[in-house]
Amino acid sequence: MTGNATTRFSNVSLLSVASTLPSRVTTSEDIEHRLGDALSRLRLKGGLLRRVAGVLERRNWDAAAGESADRATVDAGRRALAEAGVEPGQVGLLINTSVTRKHLEPSVAVRLHHELGLPTSAINFDVANACLGFVNGMSLASGMIESGQIDYAIVVNGEDADDIQVNTIDRLLRDDVDRTGFLSEFATLTLGSGSAAAVLGRTDRHPEGHRILGGVTRAATEFHDLCVGSVDGMYTNAKALLKGGLDLVVSAWREAAPEWNWSKMDRYITHQVSSVHTNAIIKAAGLDPARVPTTFPRLGNVGPASIPITLVEERASLQRGDRVLLMGVGSGLNTAMMELAW
Repeated sequence: MTGNATTRFSNVSLLSVASTLPSRVTTSEDIEHRLGDALSRLRLKGGLLRRVAGVLERRNWDAAAGESADRATVDAGRRALAEAGVEPGQVGLLINTSVTRKHLEPSVAVRLHHELGLPTSAINFDVANACLGFVNGMSLASGMIESGQIDYAIVVNGEDADDIQVNTIDRLLRDDVDRTGFLSEFATLTLGSGSAAAVLGRTDRHPEGHRILGGVTRAATEFHDLCVGSVDGMYTNAKALLKGGLDLVVSAWREAAPEWNWSKMDRYITHQVSSVHTNAIIKAAGLDPARVPTTFPRLGNVGPASIPITLVEERASLQRGDRVLLMGVGSGLNTAMMELAW
């Protein structure tokens, strides 16, 4: 059977959102310089990342300066709590949504729970769903707030693209990598690092917050093998992934239209992948490009953190009452769309 899963909330608001970005900038020119021998051997023109993906640079954590994804996520979490006016002891739930993880066990969430000084009563766990994790985390937290199980939740994310990019560049320089193999790992070179956090609470206690109205999700898991990644590398069938993802977004969009009417939003905060993906979604859904801000040219694809990071950059231009749609596609494939009343 086909169709959307629809969720509505009546008493949940986004109280704050914060981000922490790495200080080290890695340009696409730098990456292509390091790949010079491979590009020459495979007869690929320079400027590939800029021309195909529209990614000019991305950020990486500066370990020498003490930066790391975990520390940055804690920093973003503390600032989000302070901005929301919520004490750590009031938090009933922490959801970590990062793709990045240094070990399989325990969860990434436990260290963040400890570093943020959350109470023993605060539930904490990881949610992994590729680049949709943050939106999924917000939806889960909203449901628990709406049900009365908790009063406040913090959803966090921290991504570190260093290891996967180093491993990928080393592999692409090998003589046994052909043109097809190179292009299958091209998307890895667009990844960037960054951290973000959001605090959610009850609307009736925080009328100043931004209401989370709900949204839809839809799955097309027949495409589960189009983008498969680990710390060693990420392999993507770019053409099939774009088509499958676009078809999924369009089908979810059309089915949601009678209930949600998202054609005239004030801002569309999309998952940041590349110029190709962004332009394709704008065209397929008939969006106003002026209302679709982009961060991928400067930050690359920061995975689940890209939506909250982009929202942080846009919030100064948002006015009370603006309608905001968070939307994205995650490997697998899944799509999610969530409406906020700013």
